[in-house]
Amino acid sequence: MSARREPAPGREEAARGRANQDRLSSAALTAFRLNGQFLGVADGLARPGGLTAAWWQVLGAVLHEPLPVAGIARAMGITRQSVQRIADLLVAKGLAEYAPNPAHRRAKLLRPTEEGLAAVGRINPGHAEFAARLAGELGEEGFARTVEALERLSAALDVVTADPGADAPTEPAAG
Repeated sequence: MSARREPAPGREEAARGRANQDRLSSAALTAFRLNGQFLGVADGLARPGGLTAAWWQVLGAVLHEPLPVAGIARAMGITRQSVQRIADLLVAKGLAEYAPNPAHRRAKLLRPTEEGLAAVGRINPGHAEFAARLAGELGEEGFARTVEALERLSAALDVVTADPGADAPTEPAAG
């Protein structure tokens, strides 16, 4: 009977490290693909409202409460400059307006206008139909678990990138 050779110290740890690197790469590539897929779907869904996916993203961030541009950027994970450009376009098109910010004199709040709310309202039927199709494909429970897993991953990335000693960048990607 031959004795089983135990791996050298450190080999197991190296193998786990490599597996985690592979998981991170796979998660990133999947997220990049999902981002492209979501942008394509969002552009199609936003069209009946006369919006683009980017316009809908920024307008959607302020549907429930007005926010400053920096707050929208943080919530959406995109750069402040991108949000500023889109916010200015939405205001120029009458879909949103700037309002005074009692907490900060120079950082105005962005809020939707009645026209902006109506535009988002025109998106709802297609949005509901697409959500139902996706739930049908994943199953209600599977859909909920998928969203929960994505939210956990996002929260974990927030924690890991907030560490001043982390090697990962802390600036959000341009949107």
